[in-house]
Amino acid sequence: MKTNKTTKTLGGVALALAIIFSVLPFLSMLSAALQPQGSMPEGIQFSTHPHWENFAAAWKIANITPLLRSSFILVICVVPAVIIFSALAGYAFAQLKVPCAPVVYFLFLVGLTIPFETLVTPLYYEISGMGLLNTRLALILPLIGLNLPFGVLWMRSSYEQMPKDLIEAASIDGANQFKIFSRIQLPLALPSLASLGILTFLSTWNQFLLAVVLENDPNKRTMAGALQAFVGQYQTDVVLLNAGALLIMAPTLILFIFLQRYFIRAMLAGSVKG
Repeated sequence: MKTNKTTKTLGGVALALAIIFSVLPFLSMLSAALQPQGSMPEGIQFSTHPHWENFAAAWKIANITPLLRSSFILVICVVPAVIIFSALAGYAFAQLKVPCAPVVYFLFLVGLTIPFETLVTPLYYEISGMGLLNTRLALILPLIGLNLPFGVLWMRSSYEQMPKDLIEAASIDGANQFKIFSRIQLPLALPSLASLGILTFLSTWNQFLLAVVLENDPNKRTMAGALQAFVGQYQTDVVLLNAGALLIMAPTLILFIFLQRYFIRAMLAGSVKG
């Protein structure tokens, strides 16, 4: 009995500490964003007269509207493509007899081990050679390719955990592979697809380095590129920088709040296998 109480107490303390360390950075940023412009915030200080107008000023100074539109275009193109290709390829690796499957699967694993920064320079010359530099495709195609290795492995793991009895029953009833995939496995994989969509959205929305390297037009970059507007050569407006950062993070936080149940279900699926 004492052991159970001690375990629960330690678990509660660990959970409380995790919540505190997760919330503190956001409180610090919000506190800094509500201070007078040009000041240097120190610690977490909420004044009686918060400057909510800083968010409107940050939006205007960073010219966030075209960047918001550009980010949404990237997300609309990249996220569905990654989900579709990952769902199909993951099913092929998990359930079908694909020629040279071990070799192809190994290449996907290699794609996960290569540091992203080492790919930027080769990508620049490749995109330039294709004549796509400074176009939408200059970001869309690399982002799809960079997110696919993880997506394929993620979905392969999800399909491998599907109940074998359902698949065998469908095969006995005469269902072909496409019907098994579309009517049985794909609906069961919706939590994994939703969580993959969230992770791909985060990766695309927060992309900064590729957007700066492959796009000369600031209006075609991502929302993360808006932070450059507050960093000058000799001075940085910390207040507006924090306000802009919160504006950039807001869509991802909203998305996660609405889809967190799918993300958690996908995370727990592997732990209850068997």
